[in-house]
Amino acid sequence: NWIYASGGDAQAAKHIGVPVNRVKILMFVFTAFCATVFATTQVMEFGSASADRGVLKEFEAIISVVIGGALLTGGYGSVIGAALGAVIFGVVQQGLFFIGVESSLFRVFLGVLLLLAVILNTHVRKLITGAK
Repeated sequence: NWIYASGGDAQAAKHIGVPVNRVKILMFVFTAFCATVFATTQVMEFGSASADRGVLKEFEAIISVVIGGALLTGGYGSVIGAALGAVIFGVVQQGLFFIGVESSLFRVFLGVLLLLAVILNTHVRKLITGAK
């Protein structure tokens, strides 16, 4: 709950006693730890490190989470939604690979998918908050 509160409205979280700065720092440390564990497993699997192995993976992660229902403005979303978004994204990616779509067109597809997700995201946020 502290993580949601810190991401959704830091000022309100501070007012209810959440140590927002501490939560954010711990999340950055946890993210760095997860990246380290992932990098270590990659080095163990492939036997070497490559700096370009994760190029544009952050873009794919954002798309997966937005597909899963998280709002880009923060405060809304779930781990289950992010996991389902990643599964949907992976299935679409593999499907496009198997039907022979060129890799440059896949990047265009990612951009269009993100644009559609942002539009839907904005619409859902307006419905939830009651804004017009």
